[in-house]
Amino acid sequence: MGVGCIIGMSVSPNLTLAEGRSGAIPLAFQLYTVRGEFSRDVPGTLGTLGEIGYRGVEFWGYGGTPSVYQNYSAQQLREILDKNCLKCCGFHVELKALAAENIERTVENSGILGNEYLNVAAAEEKMATEKSIGELADQLNKAAVKCRRHKLVVGYHAHPFDFSRINGRFAWEHLFRQTHPEVNMQMDVGNCLAGEGDPIAMLKEFPGRTRTIHIKEHKEKTFDSSFYQEVFRLCETTGTRWYIVEMGSAEGDGFEIPRAALAKLHRLKI
Repeated sequence: MGVGCIIGMSVSPNLTLAEGRSGAIPLAFQLYTVRGEFSRDVPGTLGTLGEIGYRGVEFWGYGGTPSVYQNYSAQQLREILDKNCLKCCGFHVELKALAAENIERTVENSGILGNEYLNVAAAEEKMATEKSIGELADQLNKAAVKCRRHKLVVGYHAHPFDFSRINGRFAWEHLFRQTHPEVNMQMDVGNCLAGEGDPIAMLKEFPGRTRTIHIKEHKEKTFDSSFYQEVFRLCETTGTRWYIVEMGSAEGDGFEIPRAALAKLHRLKI
């Protein structure tokens, strides 16, 4: 991060004492949530998120292609991120981005962007049976070994279907009981609750596995609820590196919800 960013951050009215806490987990944003805005204006969207006060962004839908989004190269996006004092806190990738024919390009683009996390966005068919879950676990383990030397962490992101029960356990549990400890368990609190899972139980069952986590309010489980206070406590004591907000309009248009979410988290000193 350049000197201009440091100076800008020190005087920005969007930042609060929460960001000055020693060891505070920074707050990032999942770009899918403003996909309408992003599809129309990449530089403008990143600029707005930086102005609002987010510290990082997570890209989505990457499949191992030369470009990272539309016709934007990793280098072009890195320049825009740097200009707006933003870091890349992760890629949501398709499984094919980790395939043998694409993984070198995925690693190269991650390096340019300063990305450390490659999280498979979803694999619904693979999460349907114990056998296919075992196959997915094997894929993730092998990819994790390949990416380790590049200081990249491979992971898997939560969706509601990951919390169907198979032989008395969540599909999610079957997966993470078979993956190496280095595989990132990217919990999505809202998605887990929507699938009738238990995010707190999963954070406790697999401590230290959630390096990055998606946070969104879900019904009565708002950021200021006792439920979320326990989520934050667990993250802050088990090594989580990024909180990633995923709250926006249904079509991914507008910045009112992302702005309000960050303001609420800052009031709570998160």
